[in-house]
Amino acid sequence: MSTTPASSGPSPPCRRRREIRGPAVKVRIGVSAGPGLLDPAGLCALADDLVGYGFDSLWLPEVLSAPTLDPLVGLAWAGAHNPRLKLGTTMLLPGRNPLRLAKQVAVLDALSAGRFLVTFVPGLARGPDRRAVGPAPAVRGAQMDELLPLLRRLWSGEVVSYEGAGYGFADVALSPRPVQDPFEVWLGGTAPAALARCGRLGDGWLPSMCTPEEAAAGRVVIEDAAAGAGRAISPEHFGVSIGYSEGPLDEGARAALSVLSKGRPLDDLVPTGHGELAELIGRFVAVGFSKFVVRPVRPPDDRRREIEQLAAAVLGLQT
Repeated sequence: MSTTPASSGPSPPCRRRREIRGPAVKVRIGVSAGPGLLDPAGLCALADDLVGYGFDSLWLPEVLSAPTLDPLVGLAWAGAHNPRLKLGTTMLLPGRNPLRLAKQVAVLDALSAGRFLVTFVPGLARGPDRRAVGPAPAVRGAQMDELLPLLRRLWSGEVVSYEGAGYGFADVALSPRPVQDPFEVWLGGTAPAALARCGRLGDGWLPSMCTPEEAAAGRVVIEDAAAGAGRAISPEHFGVSIGYSEGPLDEGARAALSVLSKGRPLDDLVPTGHGELAELIGRFVAVGFSKFVVRPVRPPDDRRREIEQLAAAVLGLQT
């Protein structure tokens, strides 16, 4: 359930409004460790605090150029320490060996007894990660279109052969397989192509740096694309990753985040303080979104106190 990976491309186009109807969905809130958490004891303490206060999940983002843990390694450590916590990541798909990735994901899901949550993203289009990912931004979408069905075949236990750009294998049946069957994959991004891909190939959507109105419009595009592909996405599977600040952002932080805001007012996208964060989550819930990953945009001065204050502000929204 994306720094932090940001959505690529412009905001979704304006589409007809659709009122979100249907059965009540379960609101769940996970927490991303964000930048700066690198020590094993701190990661274990965070996992225990999240379980103790009742958060849904721990998330580690994949940003190659930032001071963050590798998500697969870090989540394996946290999951072994605390067997009650769901484990999530927004991780890069383009540029990976698909068989190695399928194996890593399957093993982590198997070792954690089915607690692993994945949102695949194409990578940042700006900053050092633009080149570090490997493939040029222009081809990442096509790679995701190719690799997502391949990963599903491998996780299903099918005997698979594949020849791609730089990767190939013959007659492979993946073992172990994920405990979750089928293993669900969520996607990020708000560009029109990303929305269409989510509808055609994804099991859920977790964008970032968007307003409730933009998210609602994007959901319409996704559901239309899913219907066109003869499929549907569960109403439980629409969420948002929200970066927030404990206090006013300094000039450096505002400048860095403004690059990701694509000219939109930063105050509409990054709430300041726990009260503003809770209010924004409530607005997303009102337009049909129910899964959230909240992440501090800078390392908290006292992580345990931050989790306590965050719990007091937002966990009342869980249903």
